[in-house]
Amino acid sequence: MKTYGRNAVLELLKTDKTIEKILLEKGAVGTLGKIFAEARKKGVRVQFADRTALDRACPEGRHQGVIAFTTDFCYADLHELCIGDESLIVLCDGIEDVHNLGSILRVAECAGADGVVIPSSRGASVTEAVVRISAGAAEHIKVAKVPSVNYAVDELKKLGYWVYALEAGGESIYDNKLTGKIALVVGGEDSGVKRLTKEKCDKVLSLPLFGKVNSLNASVALGIAAYEVVRARLGK
Repeated sequence: MKTYGRNAVLELLKTDKTIEKILLEKGAVGTLGKIFAEARKKGVRVQFADRTALDRACPEGRHQGVIAFTTDFCYADLHELCIGDESLIVLCDGIEDVHNLGSILRVAECAGADGVVIPSSRGASVTEAVVRISAGAAEHIKVAKVPSVNYAVDELKKLGYWVYALEAGGESIYDNKLTGKIALVVGGEDSGVKRLTKEKCDKVLSLPLFGKVNSLNASVALGIAAYEVVRARLGK
């Protein structure tokens, strides 16, 4: 869904609706500059474009230099995900590709995770494409959108979660029994888990690689790790 026009977008920013991104004309000043500042405050992703790109996105031509894209997907609060003494939560740190996010939702749902956490900026949101790629899993698993992954890590640790980053150079995942309240952090396609996030985590866990390619797809790595949690729960 699109909302366009300066006053309309400013009013939208005052609501609790989920804004996927704001398309803003380059050289934003005046009211457009205020929209940019308000969007940054709320952690909404802003993309700058020239006027022709805005005209294409809004054929009616009444955008006034700004278009906001919202979603009908209903996000959960982070604390709604934290249930039970045996809990698994997946945190996405910079997952920008919709195919990866859709696959992550599918893996998490199949492994019985209690929810997936995504940041409000610098990452993909749950769009129609993500729902389709997830093969329906997005309809069955809770997804929380938070100001940042680091915020989520801090909150989960306060609630007694062990937070593990899935990244190269850490301890072997097979040397750790993943029981209790577990949160797994999956990094972005190119950058992996961010340095500060890794420092906040309790441990960095790695999967052994024996081929010539030096990394696994994010959703594949999550699948292996999530089922290690399942195996530990089953006492295998």
